Amino acid sequence: MLNLEPSIRNAVRALIIRDSRVLLIRKEYEDGSELFALPGGGQDTGETLASALIRECKEEVAADISNISLLHVVDWFKARDTIPPSTRQHVEFLFACDVDDSYIAQNGYHPDKHQVEVIWVNRDALDNIPCHPNSMLALLSGIQHKKPAIYLETII
Repeated sequence: MLNLEPSIRNAVRALIIRDSRVLLIRKEYEDGSELFALPGGGQDTGETLASALIRECKEEVAADISNISLLHVVDWFKARDTIPPSTRQHVEFLFACDVDDSYIAQNGYHPDKHQVEVIWVNRDALDNIPCHPNSMLALLSGIQHKKPAIYLETII
């Protein structure tokens, strides 16, 4: 049986593609490992999903985004390092959006914890990098080849 925290965390993610490259955040951890993630983060109380996405992109990657369009909703569970161990439900909203042609990949004024840089990664290289959550890479592959389902459920 899962020990679930009482709340559900809504989060937004930005899929920004330019010239077959995806904008990603690179994070480094104390143990030397690294993960890549799409820009975005948690929705604040009283904030719309679009407002959260706009704020997170400014904070993390110093980008003004436009042409926001919902691609996917991913429902998943994250193990937490708590005593006793617990699991938290996450609902991630993945949006396609654009940045101006003059945008240069860079950290924003309030980067994520462990965020060290913002980079463009070729879409054909995505299978070879550690990404969080892992399900996002499968979504990107699906976007390349066909129109995938909007709602995806990840069960533990």
